[in-house]
Amino acid sequence: MSKKISTKKPATKTTKAKPAKKAKAEAPAAKPEAPATKPIVTCPKGGDHEWTEEGDEKFCTKCKEPQGAKVKGKKPAKAKPAKEKKMSALDAAAKLLGETQEPMNTKSMIEGIAAKGYWTSPGGKTPHATLYSAILREITTKGKEARFKKTDRGNFAFNG
Repeated sequence: MSKKISTKKPATKTTKAKPAKKAKAEAPAAKPEAPATKPIVTCPKGGDHEWTEEGDEKFCTKCKEPQGAKVKGKKPAKAKPAKEKKMSALDAAAKLLGETQEPMNTKSMIEGIAAKGYWTSPGGKTPHATLYSAILREITTKGKEARFKKTDRGNFAFNG
């Protein structure tokens, strides 16, 4: 008995071809362009801006904003009074040494700075060590242009 070998190919899955999309018969008519309009911008003081001419520019009489300066979605910046910047320990030490004209060590500088109210430690345990390090760093980075000069071991004077 002999075995018959099948010469048929195994069945494969066939997929249906999707029908092609129908082309539109006519291109849609171009829509007439709307006239360009300026966006309605409301005044931060309430209502619409009320423009008035001052010289070559137009300003709102309510908020004093120049016309065309408003960025979409942002409110105009209000002028804030400049805050006085706190003095650092290094700046306060330079001021103290300039006033006394005598060499001091950093512990006495910290005491003098606190007594005059120039600077107070925010709660650190060794502000004198931090000041010592900052003074040495300024001397090494700025050289002869530094505000301090080392006079003796642990003592510094104003270099000015």
